[in-house]
Amino acid sequence: MTKQAIIEHTIEVINQLPEDKAVEIADFADFLIRQQDELSFNKDVQGLASGQSFDFLKEEEDLYAVSDLKEVYGKR
Repeated sequence: MTKQAIIEHTIEVINQLPEDKAVEIADFADFLIRQQDELSFNKDVQGLASGQSFDFLKEEEDLYAVSDLKEVYGKR
């Protein structure tokens, strides 16, 4: 069954249902769209996090050395 055939069949079925049941189907379809969007977003974020976009954070240069300190507390 093609996507278009599924859509047409679903429309025929929805037209035979009472309004409250049609609303339930519409709500469920909205839920599925939101779920799909979240999955897509999560995959995109994972791709960014595992990519080279944030590599600069791993290679942070040392701005100060111990010799820059005026006082050292709790020297171990």
